[in-house]
Amino acid sequence: MKVILLQDIKNVGKRDEVINANDGYARNYLFPKKLAIEATKENMTKLEAKQKVAQNQKLLEIEEAKKIAEKIKVITLDITVKAGENGKIFGGVTSKEIAEELEKQHKIAVDKKKINLKETVKTIGAFTVEIKLGDGVVGSLKINIKPE
Repeated sequence: MKVILLQDIKNVGKRDEVINANDGYARNYLFPKKLAIEATKENMTKLEAKQKVAQNQKLLEIEEAKKIAEKIKVITLDITVKAGENGKIFGGVTSKEIAEELEKQHKIAVDKKKINLKETVKTIGAFTVEIKLGDGVVGSLKINIKPE
């Protein structure tokens, strides 16, 4: 019997996936627990419409990410920090601080987890940081760290 899964089920399949299940398993376990519905023509049409909406939403998100990547490419983010005489920073500049400064200075909200900073920046100077904006869209941001 063909069924459409309503939830992820370990060792069976993912949500919105059409699978072949044994009749007894489907009727006695999947249907009563509302884990799946029968793959009728009507339910398949609904599933296809839902997948089209999800695909269009994903395309819109990719377009938005590309726009943000273009904005970020031309920006140079200036961060002022306390530093010692030899150019070493007290503490360091983290991805959280970069995200906060980007939001404050240019009104671009980026999650700190998406900023690809291999390690905390501990010296003064100019750096380039990659920001993963989603689905293979990566923007590069120039950062200029200056002493106070």
